[in-house]
Amino acid sequence: MKKKVVCIVQARKNSIRFPSKVLKKIKNKPILELLLLRLKKSKSINQIVLATSNKTENIDLAKIAKKMNINIFYGSENNVLDRYYKCSKKFNSDIIVRVTGDCPIIDPAIIDQMISNFKRLDNLDYLSNTIDRTFPDGLDIEIFTNKALSKAKKMAKTNYDKEHVTTYFIKNKKFRKTNFRQKIDMSRERWTLDTFEDYKFIEKIYLSFKSIYFNHFDVMKLIKSNPKIKLINSNFKLNEGSNMNLGQKYWKRALNIIPGGNMFFSKRPEIFLPNRWPTYFKKAKGYRLWDLENKILSDFSYMGVGTNVLGYSNSEVDRFVLSKIKKGNVSTLNSLEDILLAEQLIEIHPWSEMVKLCRTGAEAAAIAVRISRVYNGKNKVVVCGYHGWHDWYLAANLNNKNNLNEHFIQGIGAEGVQKNLKNTIYKFSYNDFDSLKKIIENNKNISAIVMEVKRNLEPKKNFLRNVRNLATKHNIVLIFDECTSGFRSCIGGLHLKYKIEPDICLFGKALGNGYPINAVIGKRDIMKEANKTFISSTFWSERLGPSAALKTIEIMKRDKTYNHINSFTKKIKKLWSQTAKKNKVDINIEGMDGIPIFNFRHKNNFYFKTYLTQQMLKKRILATNAVYLSISHDEKLLKLYKEILDEVFFDIQNCIFGIKDINKILEVPVSKTGMRVKND
Repeated sequence: MKKKVVCIVQARKNSIRFPSKVLKKIKNKPILELLLLRLKKSKSINQIVLATSNKTENIDLAKIAKKMNINIFYGSENNVLDRYYKCSKKFNSDIIVRVTGDCPIIDPAIIDQMISNFKRLDNLDYLSNTIDRTFPDGLDIEIFTNKALSKAKKMAKTNYDKEHVTTYFIKNKKFRKTNFRQKIDMSRERWTLDTFEDYKFIEKIYLSFKSIYFNHFDVMKLIKSNPKIKLINSNFKLNEGSNMNLGQKYWKRALNIIPGGNMFFSKRPEIFLPNRWPTYFKKAKGYRLWDLENKILSDFSYMGVGTNVLGYSNSEVDRFVLSKIKKGNVSTLNSLEDILLAEQLIEIHPWSEMVKLCRTGAEAAAIAVRISRVYNGKNKVVVCGYHGWHDWYLAANLNNKNNLNEHFIQGIGAEGVQKNLKNTIYKFSYNDFDSLKKIIENNKNISAIVMEVKRNLEPKKNFLRNVRNLATKHNIVLIFDECTSGFRSCIGGLHLKYKIEPDICLFGKALGNGYPINAVIGKRDIMKEANKTFISSTFWSERLGPSAALKTIEIMKRDKTYNHINSFTKKIKKLWSQTAKKNKVDINIEGMDGIPIFNFRHKNNFYFKTYLTQQMLKKRILATNAVYLSISHDEKLLKLYKEILDEVFFDIQNCIFGIKDINKILEVPVSKTGMRVKND
């Protein structure tokens, strides 16, 4: 009896990494249409069926198939094995040819050869050209019997097998299977459609031929005659997507449509663990995060980059903010919370008299600098530490792109910053009072000194007091940037501990426990100068940020949260020190209370850091060499962290002494440089 061969084309609109990819047009035709037209050239396929998911968004794919008189089947979105089984049953197939929408350069001649081989080999269950690959990635063809498909449908249990259809065939010895090869090895070629770069590559191929019916040898000849074509998508590996977690797939998608991939540099995955970092979250509570695959992770790293001292989604703060949401967030009128928060901040900092609220740290710094320039009529600024992305700050790198290395990111460019800002910003290093003094003495037009009160180092030799006196002597506005240090190891700013009063102080991050709120507080005679310039923004008038800050401060005062933070900092530093000593690993421990940090005193510091993150993630802990602490961090988490840390330091010791090779035990590329390189 003649066996019916049905080619089931698997496609959907909602691809994670590259949505609607099969609807992208080449030669005024959707890619899916080009694929189906090429499949129609097969002499051995009896019927072609488009098997898509039952989501309404896939109606656009169905319209293409209907126009081409090709049958359509709707099935499960994620259980694609079930989709194939039911599709095969409906169309009475004996032999199934599986083709995916990722393969628009599919060669019908190869399909015919494989079908012929499949029929000739008695009792074969599965034939593929992908097990031992000699064909390019993107010419993937799998052929199997309806009987084998039914068996796989019954036996496959894992979500992975159900999603990927044929993995159960490949790994199960019960199936009779073989591989289809060709003499020429093209396995290193990437002709698949998985990313935007792949689309541009495939578009280039199609546009290089008059007809859409070229074969795979024609493509190889084209690429050999024009090798630059391969560079279009050469950065991607074979079957890269199958080994990626959902977070990484979405990250690849984001890179196509968002410059840099996201909105905040310090949350880019390559800073932590390239190709493995979960990247996105669904839910956050306490110190726990739920990633896109619903894995529960313990955050022992950045905690929202220092925003959540009370832990993620603090119930009291969230309830209070929700009560405000129900009553309205923004209106034509102002919110009373602005006044209430300003009064709270002035009460905590008696030296201050006026407050300006905003929503980001970079905005706060820019506001303070603007006010200082109006106040004393000068325009140059001296900086120490990190103060955001605005032109006034990045202008420090106009003279030398390495000026901000120890404060910011190594070699950060100043492209787009006005060139006439050159020589308006100077930088000095923490504890280097002499260099600051020299800058002040050589420049009579310094308006402000903007600096972090403390980052990793303790102030030495009355450093802060000397800075204060120098600023006063020269009528320079002293601005303490406490966006990171404020409301962490004490209520208010760290400068209160050192008993040094600035002229202006900036707060953010921990102030609202995750809600956007920043504050600029200062002395009346300086702050009132804001009335002489224009400083304003629509969403500085929303009420949720100030409301969150009011409740956060209330909880901090009531629970004395700084006691837990400071105590836990000591425990972590002690743990790092003891574990390093035990394993004969040399580390340097620094950091203020609430943000302890360590580094390996070794040329492979970044490699060792990456390995630490790699091994911690295997135990579902997000960790690097720095920790932003919260009151949610507890002894249970610390105990688990300690066990893994000991194992990691033991491996690092073996690498240092040549017993192991860090390059071999590291499963990912080394993490990229993050902020504050010198102290990383």
